Amino acid sequence: MNAPLSPSDTLRTALAHLLDGLPPKAAAQAVERLIVNYRGRTPTDAPVLRDRSDAVAYAAYRMPATFEAVCAALEAFARAVPDWEPGSHVDVGGGTGAATWAVNATWPGGRPVTVLDWAEPALALGREIAAAHPDLKPTEWQRSRIGSALTIESTDLVTISYVLGELTDADRTAVVDAAATAARAVVVIEPGTPDGYARVIDARDRLVAAGFHIAAPCPHSAACPIVPGEDWCHFAARVSRSSLHRQVKGGSLAYEDEKFSYVAATRFAPAPAASRVVRKPQIRKGQVLLDLCGTGTPTTTDAATTAPAITSDADADRGSGPGTGPVPTLGRTTVTKRHGPLYKAARDADWGDAWPPPTGEDDRA
Repeated sequence: MNAPLSPSDTLRTALAHLLDGLPPKAAAQAVERLIVNYRGRTPTDAPVLRDRSDAVAYAAYRMPATFEAVCAALEAFARAVPDWEPGSHVDVGGGTGAATWAVNATWPGGRPVTVLDWAEPALALGREIAAAHPDLKPTEWQRSRIGSALTIESTDLVTISYVLGELTDADRTAVVDAAATAARAVVVIEPGTPDGYARVIDARDRLVAAGFHIAAPCPHSAACPIVPGEDWCHFAARVSRSSLHRQVKGGSLAYEDEKFSYVAATRFAPAPAASRVVRKPQIRKGQVLLDLCGTGTPTTTDAATTAPAITSDADADRGSGPGTGPVPTLGRTTVTKRHGPLYKAARDADWGDAWPPPTGEDDRA
């Protein structure tokens, strides 16, 4: 008997069927035009997806990448809340519903799900695609202006993925505040660019001010130790390229890496990672260099088993201050063969992973 398809494979199959009958050249042209609109710096106050052809082309092009990025963020979030799963979910600005598929892939099973978006063609297509998945078929697809007038019914989880960049500053604030009022947990995902990271940090600050705890990716709820304008926090998810991807981008590889920034926050206390790998690990002969974000004190420690130490007074000044909680740290540590099982774990570590690895993951043969 054949094994059931994974949510990822089910989604890809449904998207492939949508492209049947849509001329490849027309689909590619629609995607190119939509990419220009989405990359524009002026927030839109009208739906970018104008009709079904737009929705089909962009869903086929973008849904797999959005799905994988949201899955990666939710996987890290789920590790920080191992005894919790959402009993209900609202996806704000969800369009064709990639985040709803990602939530179901992370926490399988049925639950009340509502997708809010202002583009009727996207909602109609999302409903059509969701019919391929028994758990998502009952999803409610509601047309809603995503902005200052947004209201969200009480729910366990709110996701806001690849939405804030389309809004004005005032609307971004209103959307995050509405999510904070309605949900027990909020996850925000944006493109892994300096601007996307800045929007995530703004959302993070508002969630913390509203009483939320940061569950991922940060190991703390204190101020981000990254100096504004000098760097940004982002991660990558591997995405298999479809024929449409290759046609639009002219690439020959069968995959690409979707860069994204995110924050996951909860009303209840999570168990965040002690520290997190924030750059691709550098593997050298007999050693692995890990760039870690964590918490600590301004003293030197063996960072192979703890969070990195603060490297300057300026780093300490950006922390939460004496007596007010953990001090954020950002630095590099070297793991060598003398660290035993941790060395193997470091060689297997990936960008975005928790460090040290969860109990039991560092002593596998």
